[in-house]
Amino acid sequence: MDYKPLISEIERLKNSDVKNKVAERILEFKKTGGSGCEEIYKELCYCILTANFSAERAIRIHQRICDRLSDISEDELERILKENGYRFPFRAGYIVAARKYKENIRELLDKNVSEEELREWLTRNVKGLGYKEASHFMRNIGYSNIAIIDRHILSILRRFKILNPPKTLTKRKYIEIEKILREIACQTNITLGELDLYLWYMETGRVLK
Repeated sequence: MDYKPLISEIERLKNSDVKNKVAERILEFKKTGGSGCEEIYKELCYCILTANFSAERAIRIHQRICDRLSDISEDELERILKENGYRFPFRAGYIVAARKYKENIRELLDKNVSEEELREWLTRNVKGLGYKEASHFMRNIGYSNIAIIDRHILSILRRFKILNPPKTLTKRKYIEIEKILREIACQTNITLGELDLYLWYMETGRVLK
C-alpha cells in the first residue's frame, strides 16, 4: 500500500505553522486529562454531542451548557439542545446517565489502564459512545495512541487511494483502519493523536478538538 503521497503532505504541514497549533492542542488535551472528575466529565459530554454532528456547532452548544452539566435535569437539557438546533436532543439522556461514571473514569485514569482497556470499558458502560466517540474522548484527555476514525479521516484515506471506506464501520473494520493509521503515524514520527489533528486540518483547514 502506497502511503507516500499522504506522508509527503503530512511532512509539509509539519514544517508549517500548523505544527505549533497541533502541539498547543495536544498540551490542552494533556491538561484536561490531569484535571478533576468534573472537567473530565464535561469533555465526555462534548464527545457525546459531536457524534454525527458538526464539531464547531457542538463546541458552541457545549459552551452554553458546560457549567450546568453536573446538575441540569434531563428534560431541561433536552429543551436547551432543541432550542440550539441540535439534531439529537435525546442525547440529553446519555449525558445525564454518564454522570454516575465520573469518579470511575478518574479512577481508571489514575490506575494508568491501557488504551485498549479504557476504550473497551467506555464503550461497554457509557451510553452514546462507540469506538469513534470513545477514542475521541480519550484523545481529548491525553491518550495518544488511538485513532478517531470519522468521515473526515475516511474521506482523506479514499482521496489518497489508501482504502475504500466500508459502508458500515464495525469494530473489526475500525481496528483494521486504525492499524493503517498507526503505520502512517509511525512513518511520519508522530502519534495517532497528532496524526488525527493533521488529517483534520487537511480536510477542514482547522485544528479543532
